[in-house]
Amino acid sequence: MRQAESRRTIPKNHFMRIVRHTDKDFAKSLASFQRRAIPAPAVEDTVREIISAVRSRGDAALLEYHAKFVGPTLAAKQLRETRKPCVDAATQEAIATAHANVSAFAQRSLRKGWTAKNAQGATVGERFDPFQRVGIYVPGGTAPLVSTAVMTVTFAAAAGVPEIVVATPSDASGRVNDALLYALHQAGATEIYKVGGAQAIAALAYGTKTIAPVAKIFGPGNSYVVEAKRQAFGAVSIDLLPGPSEILVLADATANPAWIAADLLAQAEHGKGSQILFVTNSAKLLTAVNVEIKLQCATLSRQEHLADVIDKYCTLVQVKSLKDGIAIANDFAPEHIAIVAKDDEKIAEQIRTSGAIFLGPYSAVVAGDFLAGPSHTLPTGGAGKSFPGLTAEMFQRRTSIVRFDEKSLRKSLPTIAKFSEIEGLDAHGRSAAIRLGM
Repeated sequence: MRQAESRRTIPKNHFMRIVRHTDKDFAKSLASFQRRAIPAPAVEDTVREIISAVRSRGDAALLEYHAKFVGPTLAAKQLRETRKPCVDAATQEAIATAHANVSAFAQRSLRKGWTAKNAQGATVGERFDPFQRVGIYVPGGTAPLVSTAVMTVTFAAAAGVPEIVVATPSDASGRVNDALLYALHQAGATEIYKVGGAQAIAALAYGTKTIAPVAKIFGPGNSYVVEAKRQAFGAVSIDLLPGPSEILVLADATANPAWIAADLLAQAEHGKGSQILFVTNSAKLLTAVNVEIKLQCATLSRQEHLADVIDKYCTLVQVKSLKDGIAIANDFAPEHIAIVAKDDEKIAEQIRTSGAIFLGPYSAVVAGDFLAGPSHTLPTGGAGKSFPGLTAEMFQRRTSIVRFDEKSLRKSLPTIAKFSEIEGLDAHGRSAAIRLGM
């Protein structure tokens, strides 16, 4: 395969941005990697209008947006997907394999309740209950993201959520992809609605006649979906801000350029808005990866999506040292970071903002996308500075538990009284003292 590819003419229509530490404007270039998850004003305004329409007109707004963006026209009773899908045995096996790994991972990361005595003898603790009704958004777009169904709904089921509501766009014929539908059922979805975009988030958050509101919303989506989740925060709880796919590969001269290019292109084929960034201290490796991206891209099927990302959102960076590369990675806060270097574990210890870290040459990011175990729903757009990736405990609602008896309350009273005095809240102090006849 490599010999055949080496005879190809490198496509001339891809112009990746290349930045080197020897460039005069290198410091200015680095500033572009210092990201924060801030929405574009146009997206913010559009989403606000969509949410307002769904809140005021409910199902009617959902149906209008479906006709406008997807087609054909649906009736409200058709919004819920109830049919049973038919998939082949190999698809069933692949979904079962991924589901088993994800479910096992989720079970291990659930939080357990506990109790203890504080210094005054009162019983304190925490309880973790599943949210009773959650909404999960599974993108449609240009590819049926079957893996996202597994990587989200499975976590909700592992946490014991009784009502798992999924919103996902249908195709132009009004159907949800069979493999996606099968995965949703296997993972534990209890309701599935053919609704996409910001309007789906609005429906989950505020409810319509057909879709009852949820307590918390999960799942990735495009910039409009992410912004809708941001604007709905408060009306519902939100998991994180996972948008278009991203990858940063940090490598030294020991790395295989063909493997790196393949990892970068795997994320680039998601299309519009995806970001791919390669950082190395090796000039030779940077040149080789540049060539490999062009060679491999020419052999892949999603040319339109790849071309857009490579031309607009692909940057290759040569740094003086991997220490500088670590700084870029923490500023960029990538969804995925792959570290292919001699000291990969030491480097990983210094990465503070990535959604997921992949170590070593054989840790293809796609393995994390499909079946490794941790969820591939991860923060993007710089949101990794503030948000972690999706975990099972996000489907659990924490409650604190407190029990005093007379003895422990009496021992606590001097402290309670002093705080009441300091804050000028005498009713606070009295509410404890009255129980002790004081």
